Amino acid sequence: MDGFSLPKVVKRRVNALKNLQVKCAHIEAKFYEEVHELERKYAALYQPLFDKRSDIVKAAYEPTDEECEWKADEEEELTDEMKEKAKLEEEKKDEEKEDPKGIPEFWLTVFKNVDLLSDMLQEHDEPILKHLQDIKVKFSDPGQPMSFTLEFHFEPNDFFTNTVLTKTYKMRSEPDESDPFSFDGPEIMSCTGCTIDWTKGKNVTLKTIKKKQKHKGRGTVRTVTKTVPNDSFFNFFTPPEVPENGELDEDSEAVLAADFEIGHFIRERIVPRAVLYFTGEAIEDDDDDYDEEGEEADDEEGEEEADEENDADYDPKV
Repeated sequence: MDGFSLPKVVKRRVNALKNLQVKCAHIEAKFYEEVHELERKYAALYQPLFDKRSDIVKAAYEPTDEECEWKADEEEELTDEMKEKAKLEEEKKDEEKEDPKGIPEFWLTVFKNVDLLSDMLQEHDEPILKHLQDIKVKFSDPGQPMSFTLEFHFEPNDFFTNTVLTKTYKMRSEPDESDPFSFDGPEIMSCTGCTIDWTKGKNVTLKTIKKKQKHKGRGTVRTVTKTVPNDSFFNFFTPPEVPENGELDEDSEAVLAADFEIGHFIRERIVPRAVLYFTGEAIEDDDDDYDEEGEEADDEEGEEEADEENDADYDPKV
């Protein structure tokens, strides 16, 4: 119903309901603050498992036979003959190459398997990401403003001297006074990266180009070398700064919106389920979700057609 067509006395009461709704939004904000506390509590319980995952990936720990036993799905069960053939092939491969340590290129494979991350990935980033050993999520301390930090842990490498690269996302869980009804849980407000201490000549976020310049008077031409920004995943650690007034140009706004989506995805999906993105199973699950939606849409269309056929006034020729 159009609010403007309401009688004045009813409009007054609707305003009272809106004021109640604002109070609900403030209670909801408190609810999400408690959710954040709960996330922090459970992060401490997950961490020993994630630490063990990291140790296996980087070959600091060799899992036992018992830990490595995985019951395959029934349809995946092979005949004895096929198992023997597969075993012989594996042994032959193992003889041909050195025994790899840990799980080589674990995180690089995760990045390549996930469209959101692979879109940021350049060929020159890949040799660096082979040295990525772990990604951790750290939550803000109790009583501090809500935030989370992504920590990218690297083994010593030839590209930079940092052992950890960080990205911190500041969040807000309170309704905007000018638009309290838009509140839908905590949102990322800004993010800060870190300085990467690149080894000389290894900075992939910059490239040098040669440009010809003509002297106005003499007409002579000289070649100058300029350093310009280069596409790279590592630009992730130098996001645009949000000015204090919060106003950004369109390009910076688009970059930050994409950045917030990536930061949220790494925290919510990649870190908790890394092995499933490494194997591709998580991606298959995502695809299955889309298929199901498609089937549901088809079913609905089928139902509409059936309804039309059952309708006495329905004329298929029309």
